[in-house]
Amino acid sequence: MSEAEARPTNFIRQIIDEDLASGKHTTVHTRFPPEPNGYLHIGHAKSICLNFGIAQDYQGQCNLRFDDTNPVKEDIEYVDSIKNDVEWLGFHWSGDIRYSSDYFDQLHAYAVELINKGLAYVDELTPEQIREYRGTLTAPGKNSPFRDRSVEENLALFEKMRTGGFEEGKACLRAKIDMASPFIVMRDPVLYRIKFAEHHQTGNKWCIYPMYDFTHCISDALEGITHSLCTLEFQDNRRLYDWVLDNITIPVHPRQYEFSRLNLEYTVMSKRKLNLLVTDKHVEGWDDPRMPTISGLRRRGYTAASIREFCKRIG
Repeated sequence: MSEAEARPTNFIRQIIDEDLASGKHTTVHTRFPPEPNGYLHIGHAKSICLNFGIAQDYQGQCNLRFDDTNPVKEDIEYVDSIKNDVEWLGFHWSGDIRYSSDYFDQLHAYAVELINKGLAYVDELTPEQIREYRGTLTAPGKNSPFRDRSVEENLALFEKMRTGGFEEGKACLRAKIDMASPFIVMRDPVLYRIKFAEHHQTGNKWCIYPMYDFTHCISDALEGITHSLCTLEFQDNRRLYDWVLDNITIPVHPRQYEFSRLNLEYTVMSKRKLNLLVTDKHVEGWDDPRMPTISGLRRRGYTAASIREFCKRIG
């Protein structure tokens, strides 16, 4: 059997094959971007095997990038555990480990660019009011009273946010898109919020932190990612992914593709709920053999090869 015949096939690999055949891309560059706010579980193993496996099969590259935009929930312990899990599963990232925080200066500059284009504004609604104004799946949202501030005023207020002039929750930066959009994610999403918390990589340099949807697409573009692979819950977010890249000055525009996430019946897979089991001492730790974490499975006796084979068979 040839190497091509031995490879697994799925719609993502078919897209990659077409992109390479058409000359759209000459190489494949993926990434695995976990948030370091807990230990990885069996669901993450599927994403690891997919992103690193595709890079291996196509002689491409796969970055390990930590999506570290929320210092309140993140810890260097989780960074170390994730690196260990990826290596234990038999994969190796390309080049140095990346952090979204590596790009905080560029992200700030792109936020300023959106303000200058009239595509972002500083909002002083409370978080509760923002949720209320956003509307519902069946009812459109309504504009914030702060939506039509001038570019000059928004620049000054965003700088005030950056220098600590607002308390947490008193101001945020929002994209100016469409409050009547049928897609709630496009109803003036928040791009930056204020958090006075020490960051495990940048210390106390910043008190404003970019949101995932703003950070993710720009980080992909800066790293030259060709195929940004996410689970299906981010399908609607692709519209915002494309909107951000379409409206900033950046030469590369990666494409996001979604695949089904792995869930197991009768198994808790939420990192938030798993964290409660740990903090409330219902289990010995994240690597307790009863936990569905990769470290828990390892301690229970599962081999890396068996987990890779499981992920391969479920597609």
